[in-house]
Amino acid sequence: MNSPIRLDGSSLSRDQLVAIAKNGRKIELDAGQLAKVQRTADFLAQQVQRGEPIYGVTTGFGSNADKLLGAHRVRDELPGGNPEQREGTLMEELQHNLVVTHAVCVGKPLAVEVVRAMLAIRVNTLMRGHSGIRTATLQALAELLNRDVIPVIPEKGSVGASGDLAPLSHLAIVLLGEGEAFYRGERVQGAEALKRAGLVPVRLSFKEGLALNNGTAQMLASGALACDALEKLLATADLAAAMTLDAFAGRSSAFKAEVHALRPHPGQVQTAANLRGLLAESTLVDIPYHLVPRFKTWLADSWSDAEDQRHRFDIGWDYVPPSQRHGKEAFYARFMPFKGGKKHQPQDAYSLRCIPQVHGAVRDALAQAQRVIDIELNAVTDNPLIFPDAADAKVIEDQVISAGHFHGMPLALAMSYIKAAIPVLASISERRLNKLVDPATNDGLPAFLIGNEDATDSGFMIVQYTAAALVNDLATRAHPASVYSVPTSANAEDHVSMGTNEARHVLDMIDDLGHVLALEMYTAAQALEYRQDMLNAARTLAARGDWQSVAAKVSGAPKPDHDSHAQFVDEVKKLMAALVASSEFRAGSAVRTAFAKIRERIGFMQRDRAMDQDVRRICELIASYELLAN
Repeated sequence: MNSPIRLDGSSLSRDQLVAIAKNGRKIELDAGQLAKVQRTADFLAQQVQRGEPIYGVTTGFGSNADKLLGAHRVRDELPGGNPEQREGTLMEELQHNLVVTHAVCVGKPLAVEVVRAMLAIRVNTLMRGHSGIRTATLQALAELLNRDVIPVIPEKGSVGASGDLAPLSHLAIVLLGEGEAFYRGERVQGAEALKRAGLVPVRLSFKEGLALNNGTAQMLASGALACDALEKLLATADLAAAMTLDAFAGRSSAFKAEVHALRPHPGQVQTAANLRGLLAESTLVDIPYHLVPRFKTWLADSWSDAEDQRHRFDIGWDYVPPSQRHGKEAFYARFMPFKGGKKHQPQDAYSLRCIPQVHGAVRDALAQAQRVIDIELNAVTDNPLIFPDAADAKVIEDQVISAGHFHGMPLALAMSYIKAAIPVLASISERRLNKLVDPATNDGLPAFLIGNEDATDSGFMIVQYTAAALVNDLATRAHPASVYSVPTSANAEDHVSMGTNEARHVLDMIDDLGHVLALEMYTAAQALEYRQDMLNAARTLAARGDWQSVAAKVSGAPKPDHDSHAQFVDEVKKLMAALVASSEFRAGSAVRTAFAKIRERIGFMQRDRAMDQDVRRICELIASYELLAN
């Protein structure tokens, strides 16, 4: 949809914010709420005319709140003073100076999508009608967004209490014809951007500077966009985990609904259900141990049939003779005496078995952050708050109330939770990746997922290094900023949230989380192809009905003159019958779809090749969320 999103101060959703930020949706202002906005501005003007002392209107800001504005400029009487050069009243100068002196951020510019989200958030909160801004000024702010005038806001400079004062001042300064902005992608001076867009600078009136720069817009914009990405990456993580499970021929009982009903954390229950859906129709999970052959290096005489020579591997099992089955009769009544790739154990490693508990806990952290964001999107976050219709007002302080809604701690703590959750999700992904490449843990797949016939191939060895480096980097960045307050404004603002740093860190960390998941999926696709091909090669071999060809793949077989040889032959034939009776070995339907999309861009790696373009492509594929599309 391309129609404008209507902002009324009370109904902005996360999805709408993302559409405005990322998809270029325009906004329109609700007419009914605009009337309320103007009523509050008119009320404030009336109080000023009555001479009422009002914080940030007729007083200074922060630690200057005890300073009242006079009737004229004292400094005009200083030597060199020139009253004719000054425009507007002291109260207008106060608002102008508030913006221009607070625009002091440093660092690279925030991404355009973050600034677009900030503009939408600021317009929406001002639409509540408790800030004293005039409708004309509010509409001018909305037009910046609609006409693609995107203020340049350096990323660092907010302590997250008194809101995002410095970054929001960079946002507001463009309205005054100062600062810088991106106009249709080109970075120009603020005045030039307004001119090109057909807009004119605004002269701020009572409290308008404070209304524009006092709020939580940067931390909220960053947090909302980060959580939108994390929601998609959680779905990606489930998909990557399912592909890895299929590649392992893992066990699915740990994901049963009745299991998670006993510990019903919402995210855990949802993750288990997702995994069951992703693994639906898989003939790899829960496969009997004895059917799974282990990888053996291809040799020229590995296969007797010419058609089989096309395989890029050899396969094999070890035979467990009757003499080694004593005390294990019950086990071998269920499973055949062949050891291939799968270890004879009823449970997988934690990184596979505990996916619902780990991914689910991250989901619950996300749900808490989303709850906070949903409230904050439609909250009033500046100061002071104006209640023109307060029925019980006896003095002006009953209608113009100084409070602390600018304090970012609700968002800061929610982002701290997310900040800790991101390395957790990345870490379990890297552990799964590591299991896939390690021959001691990958259940019969080749070391580093490469044939390495001539001992020259490294395969996917260093892919795990990159994932490990990313996990370490994420972990070292996970320390919460919100636990360390640095007081500001001469200790008038003596406890701050640092929520803007928190949300900025989280948004930056999202990309690296996506990269780790991409590396897991890149590796899992290679492993899955090996697993499916090895199993289906065994099935094809068995279907030919030549028990000697299958027996040739079994190590430890008794010699023909041994007493147990006849039993061995009988058991080989049973193994063949079980392989033939099995359906084609393949991953779950959702995993197959994702695998096919990966293979459209990245081919199987039979021997070492340059992998840099593979890695770039898989990272782009994950970032596009294309694998999540049905």
